Amino acid sequence: MELISFFNYRKKSTVSKAKRGDKEAFLALIDENRLNLYSVARGIIKDKEDIEDALQNTVICAFEKINSLKKDEYFRTWIIRILINECNAILRKSKRVISLDENNNIEICSDSYENMDLTRAINSLGEELRVTTVLFYFEDMCLKDIAKLLKIPEGTVRSRLTRARTKLREVMVEV
Repeated sequence: MELISFFNYRKKSTVSKAKRGDKEAFLALIDENRLNLYSVARGIIKDKEDIEDALQNTVICAFEKINSLKKDEYFRTWIIRILINECNAILRKSKRVISLDENNNIEICSDSYENMDLTRAINSLGEELRVTTVLFYFEDMCLKDIAKLLKIPEGTVRSRLTRARTKLREVMVEV
């Protein structure tokens, strides 16, 4: 039990340092959460360049607003919320843009996970179900934290997960 409290203290300490303007502490927090952030962005946005833009905008926004974080222990939840907002902003902008390129389906660089059946099945889900599924299964967030993060009731999170599982079963049976 002492080891867990040591890591929580260390994390709080790093967040406190970042809030006081310590750039190295902030970079350490970003590095510690980079895989989580990438997988959440990947669950929401499909285009690699848009994912990179969302991550970059998230880091900048988090750095500028780190002092608005009320409780240090919620840094991860706080930065994921910023990321989700950035991803949604990018999705809104991309809906307004009409591509004139006829070959816009050609992918120059591919993600090694792109060919996985499960990844395709998750990407086929609607945004609400996809985000909830990624947060629950890939980020190991509990229902309560997801509900807080998405600002929806816990029952809604449960029902989204149930609908997502049903749709995923249907898609995976076809594969």
